[in-house]
Amino acid sequence: MGRPSVLDRLDASVSFSPEEAMLLENVRALATHEIGPRAAAHDENSAFPWGNVGAINALGLNAMFVPEAYGGAPLSYVAYLAAVREISAACASTGIIWATTFHAMRPVIAFGATALKERLLPKIAAGALGALAITEPEAGSDATAMTTRFREDGDSIVIDGRKSFITNGDVADAILVFGKWAGIADPRNAITAIVVEKGAAGLSVLRTEQKLGHRASSTAALAFDECLVPRGNLVGGPGEGLRILLASLNTSRPSVAAHALGIARAAFTDAVTYVNERRQGGSRVIDHQAIQTKLADHAADLALTEAWLWHVGRLVDAGAEDFAVEASILKLRASDLAMRVATDAVQLFGGYGYCQDFRVERLFRDAKVTQIWEGTNEIHRQFIGRSFREARDG
Repeated sequence: MGRPSVLDRLDASVSFSPEEAMLLENVRALATHEIGPRAAAHDENSAFPWGNVGAINALGLNAMFVPEAYGGAPLSYVAYLAAVREISAACASTGIIWATTFHAMRPVIAFGATALKERLLPKIAAGALGALAITEPEAGSDATAMTTRFREDGDSIVIDGRKSFITNGDVADAILVFGKWAGIADPRNAITAIVVEKGAAGLSVLRTEQKLGHRASSTAALAFDECLVPRGNLVGGPGEGLRILLASLNTSRPSVAAHALGIARAAFTDAVTYVNERRQGGSRVIDHQAIQTKLADHAADLALTEAWLWHVGRLVDAGAEDFAVEASILKLRASDLAMRVATDAVQLFGGYGYCQDFRVERLFRDAKVTQIWEGTNEIHRQFIGRSFREARDG
């Protein structure tokens, strides 16, 4: 067995509790022996991986981000990121299905009323699926442009609107929906959040998308037509949604970065294996200096980006509140890297990389959306650059 690579040594430097280390070993085994071998078939058939979801629930993974008071067994955010990366390397579709439940429920855990958490979170800890409904046909990265409306009707809230590109939208047991409170004119101050549970009257699935990548992960367009929801399902109060949304994105963006790094790791691993085995002109492909240079660049970028992943994860575990720029830098770099490594992996495989017989073809397709969701990378560059603006008089 060869000596550990720089990436192996970086992983070994991350500190986990004995419970976390044991769980992550089980996650790696599940990813290697069950999730990974099924990924190609799920992708080819665009089949939702219910078997993978069941296996994840058998490990009790949802419990790792649910408080103990509500049936969970909470572990560190860094451990959660590590699990996302491992699952996503094996099957990006399964990785984002599981991560989306965290994205949707984290705001409920942080801002929901006790009664809502007592009713909802034990189901999540036991394996229920969540979805996060922000995007609309005419409101993508600019969430303040959303037009979904909430209005009071006695002890209920009535929802009218449309949501698009909702991961888990057609299979979720609980959907965290963002819209605007009727009667509040300011578009930012009107944003409100509410949980809509499966089977709610007035909730319907308009369609599921046929996608370039992540084909086993369902992405749905949803309609809310006079959808009636108990007032107790509000997360925070009317008009508090923007604060909740921004806090949610700060923890979902590192999660999406871990997902992208899983794809990047898988593509890099496949490329390294291939160039070591493939021979051209009497020598191994890896013996060519140009190939070594490409691998060196990718290894350096992976090591530095993953070091930043663990840095941001530790910020969250330490209770940091102001890390939006760090989260944006991480999401931007990880997703760009996933696309670059996957593209180069296809190139290194030559014609084989263009065929579905090899995983790099699927990884190439899966990588692209990581540059688009959770805020396009153009938006992240604008946000990061704007953070350096200095106030000037006059």
